[in-house]
Amino acid sequence: MKKDRKPAKKKRTKSRARPRALPPEYNMLLTATLCLLALGAVMVFSASSTTQVLRDGGLSDSAFYLKRTLIVGAIGLLLMHLVARQGLESIRRLTPALLAVSFFLLVAVLAAGTSANGSSRWIGSGFFQVQPSELAKVALVLYAADLLASKPKRVRSIEGLMPFLLVVGGACLLIVIEPDLGTALVVAFAAGATLVAAGARPRDLAAIALALGALALLLTVIEPYRMARLTGFLHPGSDSTGAGFQAAQAKIALGSGGIFGVGIGNGVQKAFYLPEAHTDMISAVIGEELGLVGIVGVVGLFAMFGYAGLQVAKKAKDRYGKLLVAGLTSLVLVQATINLFAVMGLAPLTGVPLPFVSYGNSSLLATLFAVGLILNVARGGTARAGKLRVVEGGRSPTRGRSRSSSAKRRQSGGGRGGNRGSRGARHGGRRRASG
Repeated sequence: MKKDRKPAKKKRTKSRARPRALPPEYNMLLTATLCLLALGAVMVFSASSTTQVLRDGGLSDSAFYLKRTLIVGAIGLLLMHLVARQGLESIRRLTPALLAVSFFLLVAVLAAGTSANGSSRWIGSGFFQVQPSELAKVALVLYAADLLASKPKRVRSIEGLMPFLLVVGGACLLIVIEPDLGTALVVAFAAGATLVAAGARPRDLAAIALALGALALLLTVIEPYRMARLTGFLHPGSDSTGAGFQAAQAKIALGSGGIFGVGIGNGVQKAFYLPEAHTDMISAVIGEELGLVGIVGVVGLFAMFGYAGLQVAKKAKDRYGKLLVAGLTSLVLVQATINLFAVMGLAPLTGVPLPFVSYGNSSLLATLFAVGLILNVARGGTARAGKLRVVEGGRSPTRGRSRSSSAKRRQSGGGRGGNRGSRGARHGGRRRASG
């Protein structure tokens, strides 16, 4: 009896599986995200504390925006953690519901949205304000990955892509009506990156890009404030006190910072001259207080994020994961590129925030949700087509087929041995009859 117990103990020790090591892309993504979040919390406090005191007096809460950023950031990190560990199949099944909710909110915000600076982009009040376009960005990438993964032949022609183009175009149209052309451009670029990853033909992509460029130019010309921004970009010194004021002050902030900056909290532009310093123009505050070193550090963190995301897409186990990660990574990188280019004077101002860094509750939650999906794929997560497995009589189909096949083999004599046995029986019977 003692000899029988010892092998059992050995089997138990051998059966313990070691936890699988996470790939380097996972750690790179997580590191870049956490560093950008920490930098964002510091810079939001630096950019907003002075303006709060100047606007409301000494009794104001200088950490008002910091507290909100920390609360929403904690909720977003919890959401990212849960999504990174949950199965992608459930997220894929929820894609139609997320898309429907985002369209409903995009329509609702036009009718009952909160207006600010001439735009109706938020719905709700106080701490519970929601920006529907942020949810729509992620929902559209989820929809694109689902559609192009389940029906890959659609990318072979414009006709096959028409359902996808109509859905994305409808969402972009509702976003433009708010008006928010910058977010619509972000969605269009992310959708284009997903099409590239899906293998769309270059001539189809060129035709789509040409049509979108012409439409964007038309929307700019017919809207006076967009035309003023474009003119200010093309001729920076023509209206430095009007439409070009914000761009001019951003350049002054970047120039004042030099190489190492004036120090955190010591910036001047955020206090008197730079509008929306804690949201759209936070890159200018980073350039003034942290200098060229700070801007290079931000660019490096986004480059790390982009490299890791594209590596995850390359190593994804299924087509859905590949397209999803490619679309979400492009979504983050396009926003960062547009924001940094606008602050540096390399592109017109569009009002696109800097991901993870700018103040914005909806933007932060949506971006961390997207990071959770990317981390899920980096851990090896997959989401196959949503087909229910048929169960008959409490048994799976494979077990049923194996039992039926074994029954057939028994009926036929059990394979080769059975055939030889049946032939032997027949010959034996003949020998006995003839004997």
